[in-house]
Amino acid sequence: MEFPNDVPLYPRSVGHLDQFYGLPVLEFPQDPSARDLPTDPASVAWCMRAGMGSEDESSEAYWERFTGTVPLEEVRALVFGAPWYGMDGWGATDELVEAAPRLVNLEAVFLGDVEMEESELSWLEQCDLEPVLRAYPRLRELGVRGGKDLGFPVLRHEGLRTLRFETGGLPASVTRNVAASDLPSLECLELWLGDEYYGCDTTLEDLRPLLTGERLPSLRHLGLQNSQFQDEIAAAVAHAPVVPRLASLRLSMGTLGDEGAAALLNGQPLTHLRFLDLHHHYLSDAMMLRVWDALEPAGVRVDLTAQEEAGRYGGEGSRYVAAAE
Repeated sequence: MEFPNDVPLYPRSVGHLDQFYGLPVLEFPQDPSARDLPTDPASVAWCMRAGMGSEDESSEAYWERFTGTVPLEEVRALVFGAPWYGMDGWGATDELVEAAPRLVNLEAVFLGDVEMEESELSWLEQCDLEPVLRAYPRLRELGVRGGKDLGFPVLRHEGLRTLRFETGGLPASVTRNVAASDLPSLECLELWLGDEYYGCDTTLEDLRPLLTGERLPSLRHLGLQNSQFQDEIAAAVAHAPVVPRLASLRLSMGTLGDEGAAALLNGQPLTHLRFLDLHHHYLSDAMMLRVWDALEPAGVRVDLTAQEEAGRYGGEGSRYVAAAE
């Protein structure tokens, strides 16, 4: 599938990033003797992924070697993986805040670049993001994987353009505080809501302030995904004031069925969208054709891949989100 140039591309599954902030991700060598590094530190997104074996360099020594080797004032993007994040991770907040006087051109941070072999999504321990956001008022992109112990402050941040949470259970406190914050430059917001069994207590009412768009005047890309109540979200989006100014809309990865898709088609026009992402859904073949026929001729790219079939247990249908445990 070809995507419009103005639609941001993000991974569709929980795996190591190979690109971030439009830059190739480069893992800082775990071998202390390695010397083959880019001549332009701003040309890559530096990934911090230290070994966790008993004979490996400690994460503290690894970070110290990075900060002593790479000119931090030229670094634009940082990605943190294990062991900072994982089942027993402690986060990279302290490192980032301490290095803020030197990371003067840092524009993008991803916290929790961990795949399933290292930690299940639901086990990923996060932290309060307020110190990082306060330390980097010019930060343009923040990506976070994992919702356990995740905190987001109510604040005004004029730098953020992209905010993305990949969780198997998004806390309602995070959703409410994002909705209550003033983010005048935010162009892209993506929330993976997850499953209540894995910590999602966000409700449709928590999302409604985001759908007005009042505190997000620059928003052009919205994702409300990976949800158990995807049909209800679709019905609310169908009449949401924010939709006419969006270029892309993502309602993928959740339990979307024919009811939610019909609500979208019967609501306000969506033909202005460049991209509609509905992948991992429970639509019937007939409804998929209705969606395509309504939108593709108008130039909307629609992703309806990963058609799922509800299981049957005790006579009741079962639908699952794409990323939970």
